[in-house]
Amino acid sequence: MQRGEKLSNTRQRNKKRPQKKINHLMRGKLVGLFAVVLLALVCLLGRITYINATSGQKYKKQVLTQAQQKYESNVLPAKRGDIYDRNGNILATSNKVYNVILDCKTVNSDEDYVEPTVRALTEVLGLDEDDIRSRLSAEKTANSQYQIIKKQLSMDDKKKFDEYTNVSEDSDLSDAQKKERSNIKGVWFEEDYLRSYPFNDLACDTIGFTLARDTADVGLESYYNSTLTGADGRQYGYINDDSDVEQTIIDPSDGQSIVTSLDVGAQQIVEKYVNGFKSSMGAKNIGVVVMKPSTGEIIAMDGGDRYDLNDPRDLSQVYSQEEIKAMNDEETVTALNAMWNNFCVTDAFEPGSVVKPIVMAGALEKGKISVNDSFVCDGGQLFGANGDTYIKCAVWPDAHGTETLREVIANSCNDAMMQIAAKMGTEQFLKAQTLFNFGSRAGIDLPNEGSGVIHTTETMGETELACSAFGQGFTCTMIQEINAMCSVINGGYYYQPHLVTAIKDSNGGIVKNIDPVLMKQTISSDISADIRSYMKASVDEGTSHTSKVQGYSSGGKTGTAEKLPRGNKKYVVSFITFAPVDDPQVLMYVVVDEPNTEDQADSKYPQYIAQGILSELLPYLNVTPDESEDGSVPETELWEGFKGKLVDVSGSSVDANGNLVDAEGNLVDMDGKRIDEDGYLLDDNGEHVLDAEGQYVKSNNIGAASATNSSSEDNKLKEAISDTNVPAPPENNDTGTDEGNDMESEGITNEEAGLE
Repeated sequence: MQRGEKLSNTRQRNKKRPQKKINHLMRGKLVGLFAVVLLALVCLLGRITYINATSGQKYKKQVLTQAQQKYESNVLPAKRGDIYDRNGNILATSNKVYNVILDCKTVNSDEDYVEPTVRALTEVLGLDEDDIRSRLSAEKTANSQYQIIKKQLSMDDKKKFDEYTNVSEDSDLSDAQKKERSNIKGVWFEEDYLRSYPFNDLACDTIGFTLARDTADVGLESYYNSTLTGADGRQYGYINDDSDVEQTIIDPSDGQSIVTSLDVGAQQIVEKYVNGFKSSMGAKNIGVVVMKPSTGEIIAMDGGDRYDLNDPRDLSQVYSQEEIKAMNDEETVTALNAMWNNFCVTDAFEPGSVVKPIVMAGALEKGKISVNDSFVCDGGQLFGANGDTYIKCAVWPDAHGTETLREVIANSCNDAMMQIAAKMGTEQFLKAQTLFNFGSRAGIDLPNEGSGVIHTTETMGETELACSAFGQGFTCTMIQEINAMCSVINGGYYYQPHLVTAIKDSNGGIVKNIDPVLMKQTISSDISADIRSYMKASVDEGTSHTSKVQGYSSGGKTGTAEKLPRGNKKYVVSFITFAPVDDPQVLMYVVVDEPNTEDQADSKYPQYIAQGILSELLPYLNVTPDESEDGSVPETELWEGFKGKLVDVSGSSVDANGNLVDAEGNLVDMDGKRIDEDGYLLDDNGEHVLDAEGQYVKSNNIGAASATNSSSEDNKLKEAISDTNVPAPPENNDTGTDEGNDMESEGITNEEAGLE
């Protein structure tokens, strides 16, 4: 029995104990518990994210000001990339500056620190004593470890402060002075960068500026902001009780630099003559674009009011102090946006007759006319079912008579152009406009490019078709017009207009070369050569003859367009020109919006500007004078209105006799070098410069401004549009305006303008 009992007990021990199973009820509870925990985590993360997004900076500052805080985190700012012209001149750069930071808690930790620190900040840096003491004593700031008391301190001023506080052992200071300076505490410097523009207002519309280190709304600074902006670094440090510092540094990544096609010398020449015209006559606005026809590169651009890029909120160059004081905040912002606007890129207007060579080229390309065709101008054309709409030629009631294509361009005949448009028909005319990119953006690398507006098959009747042929009834921008003309004169190649040719890294190495982008071919090279010859005739014997620059062949076309409402005697007058004719090196478009004169409808005004610019620009760019027998550049007589109004790139000006003089009244050549009355070079002492053989050296760049009198012939070569029957452009529905340029800006806010 005993053995049996043992066996029985053994069997019982060997039996498996029953395991508890998780039934459906328990499983549900576990799932519910898990869901509650997960939901809590999600809510926590969401709350953290929300707090970080809405109040992150606030709490960050609070943490940094805690008494027990020994952990430091400093931003190491990245340097914004530079902007260069094509010759390596710096147009925009960033210089290191410093923000002065006051650690009020540290200063207040010992009463012996207060007076020496305050004295150093006021005497060395010239800071406001009352402001410093207020921050040290105010309840809100007394324990703060981060108070910015001065921004953009120069490196020289920082060096002065460092030399003042860091007393060397061999210093001549007394022991009391050394002790006082050793008690200067709680002052440190935060690195930053200040954008600087060495040429001040030069090419301001094109370069643009930054509102902050990484914020830009204008010009190249805006369009290439992401390229120019670098990535800030950070310095982490922990200070223990023994004042030992452990640091981790993440170096900043500086922004890349851009190389532009702009030429400082060319830009100075352009602005010289624009400023001269403004001083002599003035206008609502003046725009000038200079392009290299073979690539689409912009050499110079002047598109609006002058303002200092180093102080872009200063309106004093455009408005009087009384006008500025009378502006409210909204008016100030409006005025700033208007001043910063680039007329060449943003504004659309009816171009007038400058489009005639483009229209003619399109008609030839599509085979609607031939080079042997001729047209009869009888003073105008009748339109309408009843023939009650009469569109006049510019010479009405006179007439041009029978004209070849060459004479149509030279005489700027509206009648013949209306007949050419009729031969093309609505569909082909609109296709030709689209071919030359009218109605859509050209894609220049600048923000806020306008697109203009052209008719559609639904809005273009016979009168709209006729008037579009001589540049009224539709709108375009300066960039659209000059880029279309570029393809007309360069053999038919339509390039995307551009300003940036290369991108460099922070060490100056080339990251990327930006080659010209050929978008399409518009016309054949033969047609291009024909149009160039027609435009040459316009300069040699037609409406463009006022623009003639001696020594160079050139082509040109004038434009005069009456603004809406018709009959208000307000005009946009323009001139487009290129040189030399057979191998164009320079293409320039000048627009004068509402010249300040009773008779605005005179295309000679933009010709004056163009002639003056080309007379200096072509020699400056080393363009060979193809009409000069000995290779020298003959003197070109300039508009008499420039006398006493021109300021040369070297600081020279034109005196009352039309001679170029420096600031001291000495005769100089176009390079700013002193010369005698016969054009021989003088040194700084007024002595003649001698060559190796002891002979006087004559300047090869002599220039002067002289008067030209208007002849009776000028009055006959007119093209002003004063016909009330010219239709208005169609309404702009903004269709396709985003194509080719997506860097738009709505202007600045009150905050960006520095207003409350």
